[in-house]
Amino acid sequence: MSIGNSPEADRPSVGAALQKARIGAGLTVEEVSTTTRVRIPIVQAIEQDDFSRCGGDVYARGHIRALARAVSLDPRPLIDQFDAEHGGRPEPTPAAPLYEAERIRSEPRRPNWTAAMVAAIVAVAGFAGFTFFTGGDKSDGGPVAAGDAHAKAPAPTRHPSTIKPPVKPDPSESAVAGLPKDKVTIKVTARDGQSWISAKDASGKLLEDGLLKQGESKTITDKKRIDLVLGNAGAVQLYVNGKEVKQVGEKGTVERLSYTPGDPQAG
Repeated sequence: MSIGNSPEADRPSVGAALQKARIGAGLTVEEVSTTTRVRIPIVQAIEQDDFSRCGGDVYARGHIRALARAVSLDPRPLIDQFDAEHGGRPEPTPAAPLYEAERIRSEPRRPNWTAAMVAAIVAVAGFAGFTFFTGGDKSDGGPVAAGDAHAKAPAPTRHPSTIKPPVKPDPSESAVAGLPKDKVTIKVTARDGQSWISAKDASGKLLEDGLLKQGESKTITDKKRIDLVLGNAGAVQLYVNGKEVKQVGEKGTVERLSYTPGDPQAG
């Protein structure tokens, strides 16, 4: 009795499936690279099932998703196959229960009324003694010299609590004011993990391309427009013309954004 091959044995690898779909769609590696913004060497490596040039599993999933969509494939089965062959996705860290935070909250301190009353009594007694001993000196004072009568009284000094400190401008407002209004300036910071970034100007000229490690930042400026591609978009902090852009994307996703000198209209 012969034993047939299992479905897993007949199923092509992730790279082979992407390559076959690309050839079937009549696309070259250069055309797929232009469409997805994934560099040509990385596209070629993925089609050979070499994911070492992707910079990590998170970026590999993003590249697989982009390449599959470019050749009209459903990316989900390919990503599941990639996870099965590379140990799967890491389990998310569970959030700490709310009751633990409530349990460690310290009790509010009650005011010490006894100490306050004692301090008040001491202050009153001291003021009364000072008034008693200095009152007699004022009544028994000698004649005032003529020169002293015309002496100018010292100028009153202002209490430190009445001096208002100068108002400092908001950091975001001063940052916006310091940027040139006739250019577009983008600052990308890998805040919660590493990210792959690519930036081109309006003519397609490459301004920036590479891996941004956690904690690193890149600032890019152009006169007309910047077309930006972010890998692992949920891990980056993005400022456009001095204004922070909220909700850039989810972790593990690849986002394509474009900005001009007048952007963003709202942070």
